[in-house]
Amino acid sequence: MPAYFTDDQFRVVEAVCARLIPTDDDPGATEAGVARYIDGLLGAFNFDPPRIWAGGAFSGRFGGSPGFASFHRLSPLDELAWRVRIEGSLGMPEREWNGPVEGLQERYAAGLKLLGDDFADADADEQDRRLLEHHEFTALVYEHACEGMYGAPEYGGNRDRAGWSYIGFEGDVQPRGYTDEEVSQP
Repeated sequence: MPAYFTDDQFRVVEAVCARLIPTDDDPGATEAGVARYIDGLLGAFNFDPPRIWAGGAFSGRFGGSPGFASFHRLSPLDELAWRVRIEGSLGMPEREWNGPVEGLQERYAAGLKLLGDDFADADADEQDRRLLEHHEFTALVYEHACEGMYGAPEYGGNRDRAGWSYIGFEGDVQPRGYTDEEVSQP
């Protein structure tokens, strides 16, 4: 069940991500769960604490405790800044110190509407045509798709470290770090 999108919206976001980072011989956005990352970002405030900053100091993948499994509480200023970014200013004076802000949720709602409810069922050529026609929204989703493909899995994407495996990145290695030999090798 999506945290933010409706099931129908989530299906469209999955289809968009699959066009932007397609599956071929290597994993794509679908395998990496990129749409889950985007859904988690837009729905970050549906969790307590909000899913903005994974804890730390270590992920636990190479030692140490798995601090990334929980999320930090936000300071009031951090919460305000993230709410403006994600939700927009929504006409609230305390969020419009720099003027009105269109949040990511509003941008996704408008972009998904432009692509159409039938986007996921359209053929690849039609999907590509719509993505090109609405290139500003496509660029926004692509930015988030890349974050979901290659970011830390604790944020909902990069499932089974598919993105990291694809680029030969083992992920964060703290507290182990790298040996002198690993650092000096090309």
